[in-house]
Amino acid sequence: MNIQESAISQEPTFRQSVDLMFNRAVALMDLPPGLEEKIRVCNATYTVRFGVRLRGQITTFTGYRSVHSDHMEPVKGGIRFAMAVNQDEVEALAALMTYKCALVETPFGGSKGGLRIDPREYDEHELELITRRFAYELIKRDMINPAQNVPAPDMGTSEREMAWMADQYARMNTTDINSRACVTGKPLNSGGISGRVEATGRGVQYALREFFRHPEDVAKSGLEGSLEGKRVVVQGLGNVGFHAAKFLSEEDGAIITGIVERDGGLWRDEGLDIDGVHDWISRHGGVAGYPEGTHVADGNLLMEEPCDILIPAAVEGVINLANAENIKARLIIEAANGPVTYGADEILRNKGVVIIPDMYANAGGVTVSYFEWVKNLSHIRFGRMQRRQEEARHQLVVDELERLVTVTNSGLTLSPGFKDKYLRGADELELVRSGLDDTMRIAYQSMREKWHSREEVQDLRVAAYLVAIERVAASYRAKGL
Repeated sequence: MNIQESAISQEPTFRQSVDLMFNRAVALMDLPPGLEEKIRVCNATYTVRFGVRLRGQITTFTGYRSVHSDHMEPVKGGIRFAMAVNQDEVEALAALMTYKCALVETPFGGSKGGLRIDPREYDEHELELITRRFAYELIKRDMINPAQNVPAPDMGTSEREMAWMADQYARMNTTDINSRACVTGKPLNSGGISGRVEATGRGVQYALREFFRHPEDVAKSGLEGSLEGKRVVVQGLGNVGFHAAKFLSEEDGAIITGIVERDGGLWRDEGLDIDGVHDWISRHGGVAGYPEGTHVADGNLLMEEPCDILIPAAVEGVINLANAENIKARLIIEAANGPVTYGADEILRNKGVVIIPDMYANAGGVTVSYFEWVKNLSHIRFGRMQRRQEEARHQLVVDELERLVTVTNSGLTLSPGFKDKYLRGADELELVRSGLDDTMRIAYQSMREKWHSREEVQDLRVAAYLVAIERVAASYRAKGL
C-alpha cells in the first residue's frame, strides 16, 4: 500500500464524515439528546433488486432509496446511476439533502436514491427498460410520489431518465392529476421548468457572487476584490462544473485555468475556452487531444496547482488526507456533494482556506426543483398571468416620459435599449433565476450571521449546519416531538 492509499484508508466513510460534521455543530447547540439523535439518524433505506431481460438473458440490478428525515413532506433528493452507488453513500447524500433543504428553506425532507449501474454500457432503449423497472419498484412502494417522495436527476441521470420515471408513474396512477410533480428535472415538454438544467451551476455562480459582496469574508480567504480575474480550477466538467465554469468566465470575468476530467486534466495560464472543451469531451469522451492547453495525465494533480478558487464538481472525497496539505487554493466551493473529507476539512481550516460548503453551494438544483414542483402542482407556467400586464404598466411609464420630453421640448432622449429592456416583462427563465438568486443570497446571509456572531463558529460549514439543524429541530418540535 502506497502513502496515498494509506492516508485514504484512514478516512471515515462518507456517511461517517457527514455525522462527524453534524457532531461539530450540535456540540455548540443545546438540543435534548433524543432530538439530536432523531435528527442525525437515517429514517429508512429501501434496497431493491430486480431483473431485466437484456441481450437474451436476465440481468439483476441493485438500487436504493433512502429517506433521512420526513420532518417535512414530500422528501426530496436525486437518483444517481453509478457503479460506486452503495447504502452508505445514499444515506450520506440523503442526510445532506435534509440539511440542504432546511438551509435554503425549501419545504422538503431529505432523501436520495441510486442504481448500481454504468449507464455508458447500455444503449438508450436498454437504459429505458432498466429505468422504468427501477421506477416501478419504487413507485409501488410510494418511494416516488408527488406528495411523499420526489426524485430529481443526479450523477449519471438527466432529464431523459426523469421523463421516463414520470411517465411510468402516470401509467401506474392514471387518476393522479398531479402526476407530473412526482419527479423534477424533467424536459420542458414533459412538465419541466426553464433553467433547471443549469440550476446547480448557476447556484454556484450566485453563491460566489454573494461571498464576494462581503469584503470581510473575502479577506478571511486571503483574497480581495471581485470575481473579475480570479484564477479558477474546476474538477469535473459535467453538468454542474460546465455551467459554473461557463457562467463565471463569460459573465463574471473569472479565468478558468485548469479542468480535471476522468482521463486527465487541461491547464492553460491564459484561460480555457469552456464551450470548446465541453464540446470536445462530448465528441471524444475526454480531454485528451484537446488542441489548446497542456494535457496532464494525472488530472487530480491540477487541484494542487496555485489558483484562487477551486471548484470540485464531480464526486465525493476528491480532497482528502492524501492531498489536502498540497491544496494551494484560498477558496474552495463545493459544487459536488462531500468532495472534501472530514480529515481534509480540518487540515484546510488550519491552513486558513475558506470552504463554501456543499449543502449551500450546490443547492441551486433543489431550489429550482422546488419551483418546478410548485409549477406542476399549480398547472400553470410562471409568468403567464402577469407578464403582459407588467408590460402594459411599464408602457404607461414610457409613454408619460416621452410625452413630458415632447411637452418640455428639452431635447432629452431615453438611453439606447432602455425602452426595449424596460418594456419586456419577465418570462419563466428570468423568474426562476431571480428566485434562485434571492434564495442563495438569503441562505448565505443566514450562514454568515452565525459565522460572525459566535466566536466558536470558525467556518461556514459549521454555520450552515447550525442554521439547518435549528430549522429541522423547530419543525420536529412543531410536530410535538
